[in-house]
Amino acid sequence: MRRRMSIAAAAIAMSVVALTACTAGNAPTGSGEDVELSFLTFETPNLTAEYWDEAIANASAEVPGVKINKIVGENNLEYLQQLWSSGQAPDIFGGGIAIESFVAKGQLAEWSEDEIGDIVVPDGYAGMIDGKLYATPSTGSQAIPLVYYNKDAFEQAGITEPPSSWDEFLEVCEQLKAAGITPIEIGGGGEDTWAAEMVPAAIIETDVSGQDPEWFAKRQAGEVSFSDPEFVAAAQKVADLAKQGYFDMDGLSRTYADTEQAFRDQKAAMYPMGNWFAASADTTPLDFELGVFAMPSEDGRNLMPVVTGLGLSVNAEAADVDLAKQWALAFQTNQENFDKSIKADGGLVSDDFELPSGLGEAYLATNDLYRTAVKEDNTVPASWYIQGMTPPGFVSALDPALVDLINGRMTAEAFAEFADQKWEELKLEQ
Repeated sequence: MRRRMSIAAAAIAMSVVALTACTAGNAPTGSGEDVELSFLTFETPNLTAEYWDEAIANASAEVPGVKINKIVGENNLEYLQQLWSSGQAPDIFGGGIAIESFVAKGQLAEWSEDEIGDIVVPDGYAGMIDGKLYATPSTGSQAIPLVYYNKDAFEQAGITEPPSSWDEFLEVCEQLKAAGITPIEIGGGGEDTWAAEMVPAAIIETDVSGQDPEWFAKRQAGEVSFSDPEFVAAAQKVADLAKQGYFDMDGLSRTYADTEQAFRDQKAAMYPMGNWFAASADTTPLDFELGVFAMPSEDGRNLMPVVTGLGLSVNAEAADVDLAKQWALAFQTNQENFDKSIKADGGLVSDDFELPSGLGEAYLATNDLYRTAVKEDNTVPASWYIQGMTPPGFVSALDPALVDLINGRMTAEAFAEFADQKWEELKLEQ
């Protein structure tokens, strides 16, 4: 049997909640009725309604006596807190949402070692709080972000290789601009303000976490600040890219889906985005040849920002906690679900995992890049997206300031000061 992975998180929100029911299995012996459990999901261009329905059905076939009510909502902490406060808390949820506040209130069920079975709990796992496990570990990883690029546009500009240093990256941008090609696609419009995080996250994770993987842990301890030179310098790089005209500035008003479409329409040559874009590129082929690289650093390393997310958590007040746990494990470990999650959302796995057949070139290139980075010790914590590395809601609270940084309405120093202020405010709310 191949080792298995859970559905990895993609950070995107929906504005409308829908509720549908997926019936599973037979009624428990003697009960006459199935136990109804609610499961909070989120839909993206990759994780469609059909994807969730099939994955739910696969898990439910393994757990008789359960009727799953699928809730389609937003994949963020604030939305989940609203559901809890309004008496609509789901019985099962995932998506990589920070769980500390729910654990503190006794709202999540604890998992025992016997219940978790053969699933490996990694050291430092965010679902392990005060020595107790409150979320099944995901065995897959996300790279947030990588830089996907249009090889045809590179060739048109006379670029033969992706950059391997920051200076080379700037040269690539200048060559593209000189050839009349906008270098970098960005997003951030509508409710998808998170899409503006991709370029800043790539640079900050490379330059700050890449030089000191403990930097954000030190920020938690008050030993460093965002106003320190290394962070300000990373923010200045973002501002300089905008000042040099290397961004498709129209992207700041585009939704996530429209931003991806802009790259597909060749409005820019490079598209910094999470590895889930590879699955999208394979599902709906592009009109050009695609390449991928990790954002290069000053010292010539292409560091890949990696996060291994949370799996599924169970409400401590679910109608049947034990049954909810059984179903959550079935959802995560079902082989068909593993294969579908790889194909739909491009989760990255090491050489220990056998990949399903039929994977596309974009995913294979991305996963090969990941495996090489792991072997060469060129991974770095995707600190913006690792649970517990920042206060809940911190990254999204910075989105308006990131837009101002890119638009030139805020200096790198002011952005850093704003980040420090938000950090302290949100720490007090925890």
